[in-house]
Amino acid sequence: MLKIIKPLASSVAGIALSVTAAFAGPYEPYEGTTLVVNFPAHPHYDAVRRVLPEFTKETGIQVEVDQLQYLKMREKQTLELTKNKGDYDLMAYVVFSKADYVYADQLENLARYFMNPKLVDPNYDAADLVEGYVSNIGVAGGEKGYLPGATGSLFGLPFGAETSILGYRTDIFEKHGLTVPSNYEELLDLACKIPELEPGMGGLASRAASGHHASHAFLLHLAPLGGRIFDDEWNPIVNNAEGVAAANALKTIVDCGTEGAATFGFAEAGASFLQGTSAMFLDSTVFAGQVNDPAKSKVVGKVAWAPHPAGVRAGSQTGGFGIGIPRNAQNKEAAFLLMQWLTSKKADKLIALAGGNPSRYSTHADPDVNAKFPYMATFGEALKNADPDWRPIIPVWGKINADLGTTLSKVLTEGADIQSSLDGVAERARAIMEEAGYYSWQ
Repeated sequence: MLKIIKPLASSVAGIALSVTAAFAGPYEPYEGTTLVVNFPAHPHYDAVRRVLPEFTKETGIQVEVDQLQYLKMREKQTLELTKNKGDYDLMAYVVFSKADYVYADQLENLARYFMNPKLVDPNYDAADLVEGYVSNIGVAGGEKGYLPGATGSLFGLPFGAETSILGYRTDIFEKHGLTVPSNYEELLDLACKIPELEPGMGGLASRAASGHHASHAFLLHLAPLGGRIFDDEWNPIVNNAEGVAAANALKTIVDCGTEGAATFGFAEAGASFLQGTSAMFLDSTVFAGQVNDPAKSKVVGKVAWAPHPAGVRAGSQTGGFGIGIPRNAQNKEAAFLLMQWLTSKKADKLIALAGGNPSRYSTHADPDVNAKFPYMATFGEALKNADPDWRPIIPVWGKINADLGTTLSKVLTEGADIQSSLDGVAERARAIMEEAGYYSWQ
C-alpha cells in the first residue's frame, strides 16, 4: 500500500510566467490520467511539490507523490521494480542506482520517447541541460559503461542534481585580510591558518564519518588532485601518488577542523558551518539554501560562495538525483510528458524559484533566479567544471565505496598509515572487480 502525498498548493502563482490554460496538443489524450511518482525527502523535491499543481493545471494530468527518505526510497524501489506491473510511473533515483537499474533492465531507454514527434517538445532545448549532470546521472552504456560514448544511451534526466562548491565566511576573511582560495595549496593553508587566527573555530567543515561520508570527502579531493579509483583498464589506482595526496588533504582538513570533526557526516559538517564553528564548507550545492535561513543559521548574511578550488585540474562533484521511467510503469507516455515538463526551461525556473536545484545553464543565469538567490550565477560557473567521472558508477561500486570509507576512517581517527591503507583498498577492489568479471577478457 503506497502512502501518497498530495502536491502542495502552488506558491508560484505570482511568478510572471505564461501558463497554457487548455489541455491541448500532446496532453489531450492523457487528460484525467493519474500518475504516481516516487520522490525522496529532499529540499529539491519539496520545491517540486509546490510547482506540480501548475503541471496539472496545464495538462489535466493528476500527480500523486510517494515521498520517502532516500535510503528507504531505494529499498522500496528495489521491490517495486521487480513486479510485472509497478505502482510508479516516474521515479527519482540517486546517482549510484543508475548502474544497478540499467544493468537489471529496469529503466526505460528514453530514445523512443525523444524520437516521438507526438510527445517531444520541439522547444525542449536539451543542449541547455547541464552537460556534466546529464552524463553522470542520465547516460549509461557508453565509455566505461556509465559515461557518454558511441554505445551510450539516455535512461534518465538530472533532477535535483548537485555539484561541489566552496562556502566561506566573509566577515572572517575580511577581518584577517584573507584571500578566497582558488587552488588546493591555498585551501589547505587556510584550513589550518584560520584556527590559529580564530581560536576555537575550525578551518573547513568536512564529512569524515566512517563509510560513505569519508569516501565522499576523499573523492571531493581525488579528482582535482589528478586521481581516479581505476585506470582505463580497471586496474585500481586509488593508492597512487594522487590518491595519497587526496587522503593527505582530507586528513589535513580534519586535523585542522573543529572539535568532533573526525566524526562529521554531511549534516554535522553543515551544522558546524551554520553555527559558526567552521569558517569554510566544501560540499554539495544543495546546502546553500539553509545558510540565510535564520531558523537554521547563525551566519545569515555572512557567507559567500566560490568554485571548488582546482588542483592539477578543476574537477567538482557530480551527484544527487535524476528521474526515470520504470520499465514496469503503467502510464509511460504520460510519465514522459511529466518528466519533460519538469525538466523544461519553464519548470526548471519555477522549481529554482521555489528553492530547488536547477538542471539548466539558463536557469543559473536567469535574472529572476539570481535576484532571489544571488549565488546561483556562481554555481552556474562552477558547473562548467562538473566532472561526470568523479566516481565510478558501476554495479560493484557500493562494496568498494564502503571499504574505502571504512578504511579512511581509520586514517582519520586512528592514525593508520595512508599508503598501506590505500594499498589494502586497491587489493580488495581488485578482488571485487575480478569476481565481477572485469578482467575475464584480459
